Amino acid sequence: MERYFGENTPKLGFGLMRLPKLADGKIDIEQTKEMVDMFMDAGLTYFDTAYVYDGGESEKAARAALVDRYPRESYTLCTKLCAWMGDHSEEKAKQQFYTSLERTGAGYFDYYLLHALQRGNYKIYDEYHIWDFVKEQKAKGLIKYYGFSFHADPALLEELLTDHPDVDFVQLQINYADWENPGVASRECYEIARKHGKSITIMEPVKGGALADPIPKVKEILKAANPDASTASWAIRYAASLDGIITVLSGMSNIEQMKDNLSYMKDFKSLSDDEQAVILRAQSALNGDASIPCTACHYCTDGCPMNIPIPEIFHVANHQRGNEAFRGRREYTISTTDRGKASDCIECGQCESACPQQIDVIARLKACAEQFEE
Repeated sequence: MERYFGENTPKLGFGLMRLPKLADGKIDIEQTKEMVDMFMDAGLTYFDTAYVYDGGESEKAARAALVDRYPRESYTLCTKLCAWMGDHSEEKAKQQFYTSLERTGAGYFDYYLLHALQRGNYKIYDEYHIWDFVKEQKAKGLIKYYGFSFHADPALLEELLTDHPDVDFVQLQINYADWENPGVASRECYEIARKHGKSITIMEPVKGGALADPIPKVKEILKAANPDASTASWAIRYAASLDGIITVLSGMSNIEQMKDNLSYMKDFKSLSDDEQAVILRAQSALNGDASIPCTACHYCTDGCPMNIPIPEIFHVANHQRGNEAFRGRREYTISTTDRGKASDCIECGQCESACPQQIDVIARLKACAEQFEE
């Protein structure tokens, strides 16, 4: 008998947000098929997509690589309804559910989430009656379990779980870098969800790739402890070792990443006490890091009136090492070609209201403009 909902679910989930791409920018379906086959052959079953991922192409890829090729009962599929992004209305928000069913061809969704609830958007889900709508779909058998993904402060999570006690699970950003980060509050949000008896799916366990290629000091600590383990493995195993976890989502972008993740998650073992001590040392090293905590989700760019490639600019800023001013300006120029520059920001604030990491985007763009523009 399960101690909590999802206890027996394999602890690695396949996040379909960052799928491999072809030279023309389209999803590489053949490589995605191979990755799905590897994942399923390892006995793993949880797939996660969303209506907005890749403009809907992620859900279509889920159909081509998974749904059309495997018996429906052999896997579980999660997708999400985003009521607040773009040109929205109650009718358009509810239509997302039916469009997702059509795109995926899945017939029903094992898991369904209200997408990316934050202070600036959560009331829209009430105004559009989305909570009741999703419960209606569950009553019809079109959804097995429902919940919401969350990017805000612990007080709002407490409020939402109190107002909606019947949600089956929540999806939280949890990783060892953000465990005590006040801008994400992973620990506090985790504890609130567990206090309410909710099981958790984890997103951003490697913080958009930042913990797969961490700062040199962290890399040094992890490699000294286990030279054979990838740095990403520490982050994913850390998240999966928590109690009450349904699965940990990894947005794998190529076969090599899939192979690495399967090497330690096919037969998952929780971190030992000694390994937890290594993580504590890595966390201490990260506390002195001044990098911009951007995960390249691109929520900020969808509504930017100046078409500024904010994640790409922040990536350039974060990857400057030592005296590399010329290289930084060159990479910045490439990243902003035919798009807005950091100095084009009109300070409308749309980006900051959409940012799950609560980054002070406007101030950071000003600093990038000073650093990279003549």
